[in-house]
Amino acid sequence: MDQPAPIPRPPTGAPPLRDRLTIPVLASGGILMAVMQTVVVPLLPDLPRLTGASAATVSWTVTATLLSGAVLTPVLGRAGDMYGKRRVLTSALALMTLGSVLCALTSDIGVLIAARALQGAAASVVPLSISILRDELPPERRGSAVALMSSTVGIGAALGLPLAALVVQYADWHTMFWLTSALGALGVAATWWAVKESPVREPGRFDVLGALGLAAGLVCLLLGVSQGGTWGWGSARVLGLFLGAVVVLALWWWQQLRAERPLVDLRLVSRPRVGLSHVAAMLTGFAFYANSLVTAQLVQAPKATGYGLGLSIVATGVCLLPGGVTMLLFSPLSARISAARGPRITLALGAAVIACGYAVRIADSRDLWMIIVGATVVATGTTLAYSALPTLILRAVPAGQTASANGVNVLMRTIGQATSSAAVAAVLVHHSSPAGGIPIPTLHGYQLAFAMAGAVALAACAAALSIPGDGPADGPRRAAGAIRGARDEAMEGA
Repeated sequence: MDQPAPIPRPPTGAPPLRDRLTIPVLASGGILMAVMQTVVVPLLPDLPRLTGASAATVSWTVTATLLSGAVLTPVLGRAGDMYGKRRVLTSALALMTLGSVLCALTSDIGVLIAARALQGAAASVVPLSISILRDELPPERRGSAVALMSSTVGIGAALGLPLAALVVQYADWHTMFWLTSALGALGVAATWWAVKESPVREPGRFDVLGALGLAAGLVCLLLGVSQGGTWGWGSARVLGLFLGAVVVLALWWWQQLRAERPLVDLRLVSRPRVGLSHVAAMLTGFAFYANSLVTAQLVQAPKATGYGLGLSIVATGVCLLPGGVTMLLFSPLSARISAARGPRITLALGAAVIACGYAVRIADSRDLWMIIVGATVVATGTTLAYSALPTLILRAVPAGQTASANGVNVLMRTIGQATSSAAVAAVLVHHSSPAGGIPIPTLHGYQLAFAMAGAVALAACAAALSIPGDGPADGPRRAAGAIRGARDEAMEGA
């Protein structure tokens, strides 16, 4: 009599190497994206001489990345939900690497600006990676992985500035882009090898009209915000851009509500848990970005001002480094707080900590150690807030729309950062005094910028507390909400 075939047993022991490396590979992609965004900063003072372009033209190497990142993040997020998140993630990293190669090969300012625009595609790396983590990881590992992924933005920014400054100081500036090109190529290969393609898809036709409308509206809005200080806030160009943004985005909103498969599901945005999370993201982005902007300028100010420390760009990067290390160390804590108390409490706590950090900055901005302490406290609060935001989104939207919804959330943070840059610049320009024939911001101007960012952080805290509860005590309410959400989605599908 034949023996029955043995029943295969499930695999035991440690997961395969590729599975163990998924989270580190995705996190390294987020860090690399943030490094790419900051490496050009130490070059800005020298680029006019190196390229033969004006300072205003050189500033577009930063503006182009901001604009393309803002436009492409929600577009690539939606594409990831439809066509495969790993495929789109790898494409975004490849575009970033191609942009770095072009930067390494040229000294022409036009090519540099175009290459930096290509690198803006990498802004979609974090929301796509977070969506992959939701699809692939069990719930008990998901919170800490998402928190780590969110903190990579600050970690990469803290690492990118001193790294780029060292390369620029001791080597040809093209070497920096060759280095980032090699890291980018390694990131593309590692992502393709270690990250599985997510099986979660939302089929349908891509909303080309919606993508074009959103791109046009965002370009008008962010271009006006980023160039307002240079062109004049009351100039015809800036006012025309703002008017164009209002008209185009209003038409885009109308089109999205009527599209069968919209680029952005505005019905989700109208839900308080999603809409208020986007508002909190914009306010947190504003509050966080002022820390990096103001700290770098403050410590590099000449000693003749009475408050400046006259530090080099390398030393400035070292001052910001503790904040990046803190973000790495505190990301597991933020996941634990979210698991115990709910992500909205983590977000509110993070915003409150940011406000406390700015209070420290106002109290003492003369001693280097106090400047580092204040900047690190702000970075700690940013870790808590940024780690909670994607968790809020993941719990509030269907699985098939996580990449696009997180892309919109990152877009709102980008809008907040662009607005912060313009607002801080306006405050510092208005509160400047000549020193050696050059206008230098006063200490009072810096303190006003800190106060403004702290007030916005408190507004973010209020927005977070307004989000419907999601803590352990809200279990029955959360279950009822899930049932209602499933019923609503079923009715919409019918």
